[in-house]
Amino acid sequence: MPILKRICVFCGSNAGLNPVYVSEARRLGNLIAARGSSLVYGGAKLGLMGAIADAVLAGGGEAIGVIPASLVDKEIAHAGLTELHTVGSMHERKALMEKLSDTFIAMPGGYGTLDEFCEILTWAQLGLHRKPCGIFNINGYYDRLLGMLDHGVAEGFLKGEHRAFIVDESDPEALLDRLSTYEFRQSEKWINREQT
Repeated sequence: MPILKRICVFCGSNAGLNPVYVSEARRLGNLIAARGSSLVYGGAKLGLMGAIADAVLAGGGEAIGVIPASLVDKEIAHAGLTELHTVGSMHERKALMEKLSDTFIAMPGGYGTLDEFCEILTWAQLGLHRKPCGIFNINGYYDRLLGMLDHGVAEGFLKGEHRAFIVDESDPEALLDRLSTYEFRQSEKWINREQT
């Protein structure tokens, strides 16, 4: 199975109320390290962000953080990372994370996680990258979002091919296996240009 060199994980700087989120974040981190991949993430030591970074590092893997200067104190930047890039803005953060990574995973999180993952999906839709995108759907966290995207397809706002960009798994090992063999298929964004 091909090795995913650098896996970008978008996730919360909060831990969530159910301990399963932290334990599964650690599990994914352990797998990333065991498979010889590196982690790219938001650079904080708190919440799920800290849990996955600590697990990767404990497994002998490489953890690379990217954090805006304005969040270094608020999110409490992780001081023990392999690399920590401090950037000027959230826009620069997302651009550098994309540049450093060859695949993307969303774990549970809030607005920031959704923003980062949706922007990466949009860039794929527009043909700006051809990198696989996955959701680690811990405890059914993303079931409603995935349902909304299916509704977007049914209502003609999203093409089925673009909905299929998202590899969705509740098991981290299955998710990494599928992402490592994912074949990106690009198609035009617009469903019917004549209607626009």
